[in-house]
Amino acid sequence: MSPPTPSPEIRVAVTQAEPIWLDLDETVLKTIKLIIEAAAHGAQLITFPECWIPGYPAWIWSRPVDFDLTTLYTKSSMAVDSPHMRTLCDSARCNNIAVALGFSENYNNSLYIAQALISANGKLAMTRRKLKPTHMERTIFGEGTGNSLHNVVDVNGVGKVGQLACWEHAQPLLKYHTCMQNEDVHVSAWPPVYEHRGGRGLWSMSRDGCRNLSQTHAIESQSFVLHTTSVITQPGIDRLQTSETSLFGVPGGGSSAIFGPDGRQLSEDIPETMEGILYADLDFDEILRAKGFLDVCGHGSRSDMLWLGVDDREKAPLKRHRTGEDFGGGTLTGGSPPPKPCDKPLVFSWMNQT
Repeated sequence: MSPPTPSPEIRVAVTQAEPIWLDLDETVLKTIKLIIEAAAHGAQLITFPECWIPGYPAWIWSRPVDFDLTTLYTKSSMAVDSPHMRTLCDSARCNNIAVALGFSENYNNSLYIAQALISANGKLAMTRRKLKPTHMERTIFGEGTGNSLHNVVDVNGVGKVGQLACWEHAQPLLKYHTCMQNEDVHVSAWPPVYEHRGGRGLWSMSRDGCRNLSQTHAIESQSFVLHTTSVITQPGIDRLQTSETSLFGVPGGGSSAIFGPDGRQLSEDIPETMEGILYADLDFDEILRAKGFLDVCGHGSRSDMLWLGVDDREKAPLKRHRTGEDFGGGTLTGGSPPPKPCDKPLVFSWMNQT
C-alpha cells in the first residue's frame, strides 16, 4: 500500500500597512511594491485590508456628512473594470502570486466595500461586496447582493480561499454559508483597529474584539485565518481630519495576525504603529487534525434539525420582465484583459491611458 499523499503546504503574506490615503494611483503603486516584496519572500498569497484602496474613510465615524472628502473618495475609488485593476492583475501574474485585495469599489459613482481575489495567473477569480456595511459605513457605501455570497474560490497552488470584511465576521448565517463552501484559507479584512480604552465604547470594536472574531472563525471553520489590518499615521489622520475624534484620532491601528485552524496564533505581532508583512508556512494537515474533532458543516452538524436557506441571486435595480434580463446590477465577474509581457514595467502602465 502506498503512503497517503501529504497535504499541501503554502506560504502566505499578511500585510500591515498604510495606504496612500485618498490617492488611487499611489496606493496601487504601493500595492504592487508589496506584491513584489511578498513574492520575493516565496509567498503564494498576499492579503490586504478592508478598503486598502484608497484607504478606509475614517471620518465617517465623526462626520457622516463631509461633501468634500466624500467627493474626493468617490473619485479615488477603483472600478473593477479599470486600468488600475488590470495592472494589479498583471502584477500578480508576473510575480506568480495570488492577491486578496480590499478596495472601495466605484460602480457608476456608487461605492461598495469590495474584495477581489486575483489568481497567480492574473485572472480575477472572485470579486464580492460587503453584504451590509457597518453602522456609519452606510452613509457612503451601498450593500452587496446575493452573488456576493459566492465568497470562496479554488485558487490554483493555494487551495480554497474565502473572504469576508470586518464585522461580517459577526454574522452567524453568513459565516456558516462561508464555512459550507469548505475554505482552507480565510482572508479577514479590517481597517485600523485599536486597543479598548475603557468606558462605554464597544469592546467588540477594539483590537482584541476584532481579533476574537477572526480567531473564532478559524475555530468554527477549521481554516487558516489571515487577519489583515491597515495602519494610520499622523499624516493620514491629518489627511482624513480625524485628529479630534475618539476613533482613528491617534496613530496606530495595526493588528494583523495569522491564526491556525484550531484558533492558535501562528504569527508574532508587529507594533501597531509600524508597517510590515507577516509570513507563515501553512501545513494543511492541521486542517484535517482540527476537522477530526469538529466539523460544523459535516460530522458536527445536525441538518435533520437545523439548516440554512440561501438566495444567492444577484438583485439588479432594473429588470425587463419580458426577457428576464437584468441591467445595472454591477456584476462583479467580468472577463480578464489580455496579459501584458512581464519584461515591461507594469507599475506605470495605467498612468499613460486616457
